[in-house]
Amino acid sequence: MLRGASLRVTRPRVAVLSAVHDRPHADTDSIIGVVRENLGEVSRQAVYDILHALTAAGLLRRFEPTGSVARYETRTGDNHHHLVCQSCGAIVDVDGAAGYTACLTPADGSGYRIDEAEVVYWGRCARCVAAASAAPDD
Repeated sequence: MLRGASLRVTRPRVAVLSAVHDRPHADTDSIIGVVRENLGEVSRQAVYDILHALTAAGLLRRFEPTGSVARYETRTGDNHHHLVCQSCGAIVDVDGAAGYTACLTPADGSGYRIDEAEVVYWGRCARCVAAASAAPDD
């Protein structure tokens, strides 16, 4: 993948790419922790630089849900969206809406040709809904 993106193959790059692949939606601190577990001491700045390079090369996708730190994933190029649980913070992928969808079509495109939309759905995951339903009323 790295060579295909015209990037040099280095142990830190492979470690970062592997960490994100194994932990979709990971934040930078989590990625740094995994990389350090596998390689020993790697600077925070090196990991930030690698994340930036891999994102610029299209090997990673960076997204930042409101109120959250940046997250990274290897699922790129398909304009999928995310579901975020407001209780536990779990994040899952959801395929983008197909066909005409009013909420994804701006009323005034101001001359823009829309290529993609970034959508984050907020709610509670099934596990948190079940836990809340099972909790005794106070």
